[in-house]
Amino acid sequence: MTGTDEIYNNPESYVNRELSWIEFNYRVLSEARDKNLPLFERLKFLSITASNLDEFYMVRVASLKDMVHAKYTKPDIAGLKPSEQLEKISVRTHELVALQYSTYNRSLLPALKQNGLRVVQVHEDLSEKEGSYADSYFERNVYPVLTPMAVDSSRPFPLVRNKSLNIAALLQKKSGEDELEFAMVQVPSVLPRIVELPTGKKDERAVILLEQIIERNIGSLFLNYNVITAHPFRIMRNADLTIDEEEAEDLLEEIQKQLKKRQWGEAIRLEVEEKMDKRLLKILKRELSISSADIFEIAGPLDLTILMKMYGMKGFNHLKAVPYIPQQVPRLMNEDDIFTNIRGGDILLHHPYETFDPVVNFVKTAASDPEVLAIKQTLYRVSGNSPIIAALAEAADNGKQVSVLVELKARFDEENNINWAKKLEKSGCHVIYGLVGLKTHSKITLVVRREEDGIRRYVHLGTGNYNDTTAKLYTDLGLMTCNPQIGEDATAVFNMLSGYSEPLHWNKLVMAPIWLRARFLRLIRRETKNAENGKTAHIMAKMNSLCDKEIIAALYEASCAGVKIELIVRGICSLKAGVPGLSETITVHSIVGNFLEHARIFYFENDNSPELYMGSADWMPRNLDRRVEIMFPVEDEMLQEQIIRLLKVQFQDNVKAHILKADGTYEKPDKRGKVLVNSQELFCEEAIQNVKAELGKSDPVGSRVFIPTESQE
Repeated sequence: MTGTDEIYNNPESYVNRELSWIEFNYRVLSEARDKNLPLFERLKFLSITASNLDEFYMVRVASLKDMVHAKYTKPDIAGLKPSEQLEKISVRTHELVALQYSTYNRSLLPALKQNGLRVVQVHEDLSEKEGSYADSYFERNVYPVLTPMAVDSSRPFPLVRNKSLNIAALLQKKSGEDELEFAMVQVPSVLPRIVELPTGKKDERAVILLEQIIERNIGSLFLNYNVITAHPFRIMRNADLTIDEEEAEDLLEEIQKQLKKRQWGEAIRLEVEEKMDKRLLKILKRELSISSADIFEIAGPLDLTILMKMYGMKGFNHLKAVPYIPQQVPRLMNEDDIFTNIRGGDILLHHPYETFDPVVNFVKTAASDPEVLAIKQTLYRVSGNSPIIAALAEAADNGKQVSVLVELKARFDEENNINWAKKLEKSGCHVIYGLVGLKTHSKITLVVRREEDGIRRYVHLGTGNYNDTTAKLYTDLGLMTCNPQIGEDATAVFNMLSGYSEPLHWNKLVMAPIWLRARFLRLIRRETKNAENGKTAHIMAKMNSLCDKEIIAALYEASCAGVKIELIVRGICSLKAGVPGLSETITVHSIVGNFLEHARIFYFENDNSPELYMGSADWMPRNLDRRVEIMFPVEDEMLQEQIIRLLKVQFQDNVKAHILKADGTYEKPDKRGKVLVNSQELFCEEAIQNVKAELGKSDPVGSRVFIPTESQE
């Protein structure tokens, strides 16, 4: 083994992916702590950190616990065994939760009160009038729904549903018996958790959480007992589905079974009130078989995802960002249909700055166009009332060949996808459920159309899902083309997915898990060789996550050869940047803003003959080895220039960007004396200006963009 190999194989050269993810959630939390943001936007970001943490525990921590149970001891790329990872995760997560509630209690609650919204922390703080209202609300709306559950020799400890909020109590018979008994009641999720109280004041509104109202009236559920103590608790369960696809006769049915099990998996995290009676806590710990490291004593309301409901309260628009309305795509602002426009040249779409409507219209138009013969599409995550699903069903009704790959294993969207799959099958679509052992994560639509000069194939390729709802929140890129070679490849993709043998020759598209890893490594190593030979060498890449050891080692090698490497990695980053002798020429930026950065872009200088690609895959083992992914080239020079500029603007962002330091921490760039660059705002403004330029007249109706005042400090 050479000295170079020792460096690249040294665990010290890498960061554990789980700990890196926690650092990402700290970056999201920094938005909740930013006093320059509108108050309700800060609430939203705090809610997002809680939602992120829930999913992290249900999937990633659960997976590590499964490894420990299976006595799996192989270390990760950073040299940590599963048990060691769990120890470090517990410490860092407890610190994160403490900072979440410090932010909530010390910063957000006082600010809400100053702005006319009082959040009642404990029911004892209610005024007489408010208390009377809360008691009446309980009797009328809550009491009939509740099911109190006692635990004794004839009634075992009840099954507690994943993520449900419950109140545990210790009771003593009024007859005077000394023995304490355990009981609990679930806070019903069918009722609003935020209850507004009448304050009688014009300049103040007040809310209380449902569990406080129940706790206040819990005695009415156990009439023959005195309630000694009562406190809320919440558990998180293992929600990582394990499905043996080879053995599953019907994948649809097997996933439906596993979804039910998700509610009752192993308890992996317990949240309790900080002041919970130790006797109660001891019972919960024993009955749920949970370790002390997985117990979180919370200084505030459990489950801060409730803050998203608070964000939705009416009457506080002045404390929220003005919603941005996605703009039209200038290339499509004409009387021509979508197919005529695509024939005029490749079209680049940049969501959510530009509307997702062209993608929906592409499928809708194809569904009703008599010249369209077939529509083929992959669906990974789809919105609740998807217009694309409706269009595909209509196309099948119109007699067209419609083939849809619905990925049933899209985590936490399985149930939604099962419902859509059944609906599409009923409408006459040919539904494929993906390949055994692989998730189909690629985003591709193929429309086959009969035209005067023969059959022409139109293709949409994207970096994000066919979800019209998230397309307003996630930044993604899409390409619409009728390039014959891409069309030919698109046909081959769907033939492979539906079971036909793969072609011997591919033109433009690069697929995982077949060739994508090798192509990335070849492109990186070409830059390395160019740098070694004194040629121009430069890599720019943007993705959600970077944790593939082989890719990172290749980047380290390129850096040591002198290749300039600029990365935008929103979330997990197992690479260390700016380390002497390892990654001196590598910079990593993470942008956390109003929109969720989701696009994947890969630029290789290639000695002044640049190659630019986009796709659905991150630089992660799962994307390169265990998923069907597509990377596609952008060859139109004007479109290349637009995408390169997009990357350069994001590298200049000094408002929402965090820079990875050599010691593994992230910090925001120094803004003093510099022009403020908020890339997301800039793209919003430019999208509006582009539409104005196309119209050649005043502001488009309804176009608004929120531009917050940023600190110069």
